[in-house]
Amino acid sequence: MHGSVSGRIVETEAYLGLEDRAAHAFRGVTPRTRVIFGKPGHAYIYLIYGMYDCLNIVAEPEGSAGCVLIRALEPVSGIARMRSRRPAARRDEDLANGPGKLTLAMGITRRHNGADVTSGILTVHAPVSEEPFEIGVSPRIGITHCADWPLRFFVRENRFVSRSS
Repeated sequence: MHGSVSGRIVETEAYLGLEDRAAHAFRGVTPRTRVIFGKPGHAYIYLIYGMYDCLNIVAEPEGSAGCVLIRALEPVSGIARMRSRRPAARRDEDLANGPGKLTLAMGITRRHNGADVTSGILTVHAPVSEEPFEIGVSPRIGITHCADWPLRFFVRENRFVSRSS
């Protein structure tokens, strides 16, 4: 949830820190990666391809690197606002079905880097109602190192996932 817009997380990728060559933290603590080595439950946001911000959530204890990239959301509230931020999206399924698309739709930028996602304007919550779903697993997308590691997780058969596997 960010302000008046929200979505259900339907796709993620895990990055395992120092032993994962695809992880930003692989080379250790730098000014850019300091957040990843900090307290869990904080946002790590970085620029990719010089144009898209990507949202990650720190998931390991302080001092240990590890985060989860939020790859896709199923829009829940503020859909009109998401559409105004993503005018190229033809369908609701296209609003947040990729890491760069979802930050645009949600209005999340690098200024949110380091934000505590347990309180404040950018937050992650337990679902309002728990619906049963099956979790799909596949290799991560769009990386060259450790590309075959099965660390992409998604809600199987969900039409808001970035791509099916």
